[in-house]
Amino acid sequence: MQIILVSRSRKVPKTFDLGQHRLRWRLAGMAAAAVIGCGVLGAAVALTIASPHDRALAQIRQLQQQVHQQDAQLAGVRKDSQRELDALAVKLGQLEAQSTRLNALGERLTEVGKLDPEEFNFDQPPAVGGIEDATGSAYGLPPRLDASIDQLASQFDAQQAQLSALQSLLLDAKIDSNLKPTGMPASGYISSYFGVRPDPFDGHGARHTGLDIAVPFGSSVHAVAEGMVTYAGERSGYGKVVEIDHGNGYMTRYAHNSKLLVRPGQRVHVGEVLSLAGSTGRSTGPHVHFEVWYKGRVVNPLAYVKSHR
Repeated sequence: MQIILVSRSRKVPKTFDLGQHRLRWRLAGMAAAAVIGCGVLGAAVALTIASPHDRALAQIRQLQQQVHQQDAQLAGVRKDSQRELDALAVKLGQLEAQSTRLNALGERLTEVGKLDPEEFNFDQPPAVGGIEDATGSAYGLPPRLDASIDQLASQFDAQQAQLSALQSLLLDAKIDSNLKPTGMPASGYISSYFGVRPDPFDGHGARHTGLDIAVPFGSSVHAVAEGMVTYAGERSGYGKVVEIDHGNGYMTRYAHNSKLLVRPGQRVHVGEVLSLAGSTGRSTGPHVHFEVWYKGRVVNPLAYVKSHR
């Protein structure tokens, strides 16, 4: 088999004899090169066509990385927010504790100061009110909640300091009141007053240094103020007697007892039973002889008995 190529520019045609082995190999090489070239061209075209998909995958991976970063940032924000909420919860708990202490302190002051419990009811919030502001906006949280809570805590501290000072004043006043003789030492009636009177035994004028309170035999005799027992025993004319020093210039004496229930050096409180009434010493019958001394001088007990309400 022969192939004849005729060219216009050449007058002599060119003949190829396919029966020659060299020509066959040459044509086979050219065919293989053509096939390889087509393969390379196809691969290049395939890569060119597939590149948008790869770019999309790369963008997706980039977006996923950004999402992971945002998740990490969100976790950090949540952690910070939780830390702030925990701090606010602690502060609110402290304020609630202070509020409870203030309520308890207010109730105690109401009781000590003998105030009207209906007026100072610490179990209920104070009544508030005001006209409606139609032009104003709705209520919103303050711009800095933490600063507002700190300010509220400072107000609580100031109120607590004021109430503590008031408590100290009231307690000091109560202590002073407890140290001052007040009221009757026994339940009975006054049978003889302070001052000059006829002596019950000889009828001559004599100075009576106390009050005589007629009571049934064995009646309880109570301390009219807090203090220390300085004497408990027999005295001439007084019989069995108890004397109490109240430490503020006052001394009280309870005489003609049938039995003594306290001893020297003993601390006694208001209303505590000191003895049982009797008629020992210079006495015509069961009664309590009550004396009040102030700064070493005997004074009329009637003013202290009447001061009891």
